[in-house]
Amino acid sequence: MDAQVANRCSIKSAAKASSPQNAAESRIENAPKKKSRTRRGRRGKRRRGKKANEPPPFLPPELKLVNPTQYRFEHLATQLKWRLQEGRGEAVYQIGVEDNGLLVGLTEEDMKASLKTLRRMAEKVGADITLLREREVDCDRARRKIAEVLVRKVPDDQQFLDLRVAVLGNVDSGKSTLLGVLTQGELDNGRGRARLNLFRHLHEIQTGRTSSISFEILGFNSKGEVVNYSDSRTAEEICESSSKMITFIDLAGHYKYLKTTIFGLTSYCPDFAMLVVGANTGIAGTTREHLGLAMALKVPIFIVVSKVDLCGKSTVEKTVRQLERVLKQPGCNKVPMVVSNPDDAVTAAQQFAQSSSVTPIFTLSSVSGENLDLLKVFFNILPPLSNSKEQEELMQQLTEFQVDEIYSVPDVGTVVGGTLYSGVCREGDRLVVGPTDDGRFLRLKVCSIHRNRSGCRVLRAGQAATLALGNFDRSLLRKGMVMVSPKMNPTICWQFEAAIVLLFHAKTFRRGFQVTVHVGNVRQTATVECLLGKEELRTGERAVVCFRFLKHPEYLRVGAKLLFREGVTKGIGHVTHLLPSTQNHVPDQNRNQNHS
Repeated sequence: MDAQVANRCSIKSAAKASSPQNAAESRIENAPKKKSRTRRGRRGKRRRGKKANEPPPFLPPELKLVNPTQYRFEHLATQLKWRLQEGRGEAVYQIGVEDNGLLVGLTEEDMKASLKTLRRMAEKVGADITLLREREVDCDRARRKIAEVLVRKVPDDQQFLDLRVAVLGNVDSGKSTLLGVLTQGELDNGRGRARLNLFRHLHEIQTGRTSSISFEILGFNSKGEVVNYSDSRTAEEICESSSKMITFIDLAGHYKYLKTTIFGLTSYCPDFAMLVVGANTGIAGTTREHLGLAMALKVPIFIVVSKVDLCGKSTVEKTVRQLERVLKQPGCNKVPMVVSNPDDAVTAAQQFAQSSSVTPIFTLSSVSGENLDLLKVFFNILPPLSNSKEQEELMQQLTEFQVDEIYSVPDVGTVVGGTLYSGVCREGDRLVVGPTDDGRFLRLKVCSIHRNRSGCRVLRAGQAATLALGNFDRSLLRKGMVMVSPKMNPTICWQFEAAIVLLFHAKTFRRGFQVTVHVGNVRQTATVECLLGKEELRTGERAVVCFRFLKHPEYLRVGAKLLFREGVTKGIGHVTHLLPSTQNHVPDQNRNQNHS
């Protein structure tokens, strides 16, 4: 690899080379060569002394991408193709930077030639390049530059990169208005015009408050340009023109709709969360609650301070300082990063994906459009959390689709919406759906698939879509069910054990207490059957607890994240064991020794 193209894979090889075992092997292999190495050192010293007055070459000739040979060009193109596969369709090249991170820079002519070569490489593998940023490096001898270039595949066969972003924040913080401005391409008039297209119910339009979960899309083409509804496009045209898609999950901000917000966070598996805070109100209402939920579910979060046009500069700075204090508290341990220019936006996107502790903070206005472009730059560069290898491993597993929404569409029949957790789903596939109230799984056929409001023939693991089921009886379906491959032989449970942490409880948490349990797309009331090894729990304590569902059995997976609540009572944890569905089963009290 050329040194000016900094490949992140070199970090792994460097770490491997620096491990103690490899270092010891290196010492053993080099031990008998000590004498020759000393001679080489003396010869090198004499050689350096002889050329002391001559300036050393700034860049060795093999480090340049200028006019590579045909063989070298083919090698570089193959390397780029591999990097695009690993990055699920996109990769960032750093030109003028050595593998060890040293900023050496290139001259104006060499930079132009290197960008031209990179553009030829991209064309060969069916991609486009976008210059993210370019800056000069301090050098006495010549004017040198370094550049960061985004390489992105041209969309083909509907296989665009899709990132899901959950939108959180207190009521009236401007969540739906911000999404309306981003996806419609028109600024708000200050009275909520931009949010009208996002509302699904009449009472939402009348009150201006979101009470349900809605989805909006924002696309970016292979050149990094925004693709939205501003050019009177349909959703299908946006999907066809985009190489990267941001799907926003607009969640409710009012405390009354908290269960809907939790369901959206647990069932739709968002990649990132965007917490919107009003500059005029600061941290108020459910803001802390939503921040805690995202952190409990380990969803990377960034913050947008909206409505800066309503406040003075001092008020905005006060709100930002308030956020920074909260993020630095021991419970959060985040590193806030205020984004104020395009260079900050590029850095924030790269560091945010690499470290979960970095929390970018944007200050913008949906009315004046101030700093709105910085958020778009951030979304354009934001890489996926999983690489292609993890995606392939999920696709090799048997099909499992989580049912989150159920509709009846005229002339189509029953339609279910949700996320494909694993495997691949195609038109015409025969699956089983359940469990029903009596614990059975029913056979059905997938008639058609729609993804982002456009037709799709194949659905892959991690993608959200709606599936048409034809004349299947809607009354047999409910939220929380799963559609799985018949080969899976799915099991169900009435009772399960979970290792939990009690985040808050007014008194003591003990046997017989009823809570609403959220596990993925499952949301149901459950009773605490027993606390293994303990009589009761208080705030901040840990235990393995046995829960029992009240209404009907559910399909769960060991290791799934769990969140439960009842009034002010809240706790988190993960499923550790599924118990047989017998009425009088008493868990083994010794089991908690394995989870202590």
